[in-house]
Amino acid sequence: MAELAPLNPLIRLAVLTVSDRCSRGETEDTTGPAVCALAAEQLAARVVATRCVPDEPDAIREALMAWAGSAEGDAAATVDLVLTAGGTGLAPRDITPEATAAVLERRHPGLLELARRRCYDITPRTYLSRGEAGAIGRTLVINLPGSVRGATEMLEAMADILPHAIDTLRGDVQDDGRPDAQPITGKVVRHDD
Repeated sequence: MAELAPLNPLIRLAVLTVSDRCSRGETEDTTGPAVCALAAEQLAARVVATRCVPDEPDAIREALMAWAGSAEGDAAATVDLVLTAGGTGLAPRDITPEATAAVLERRHPGLLELARRRCYDITPRTYLSRGEAGAIGRTLVINLPGSVRGATEMLEAMADILPHAIDTLRGDVQDDGRPDAQPITGKVVRHDD
């Protein structure tokens, strides 16, 4: 595993697979484990929780809220990133975006816009994924497609900016690179672009 910078603590990750068939044990969840493996590799994330739920709004909302609020007041134990896999398409039971939007405190559509743009050359079908992204407290939530290929391609497409997004959400980034900025409570991030 890659060595992490001292001011960028390990990303604590939870992965929620949304699938009627997987939740009933009719098929094996391959997407959730693939997302966990890629996040560990690309983000140096530590998986702290996984779960599989049916395509039911209450089950999705409850899992998201439990992980985002599981350590209220204990910043060291809070889940930093929740990735969902499944339920983002156009099928009648694909309701993950709606269930997620109902609990997000602040939406961040730009993350998935970036992922779709970067994945377009691989497959234009990337635009069929209706995922949501945003924050619940200091937890970033991102909906990914249900297929292994779709979920991993979209995660990989935004992996380069997620550590900075999480640092910012944690409150670790105090300043975004003004030449005279001095760190007081957080770190100063200098941008070359």
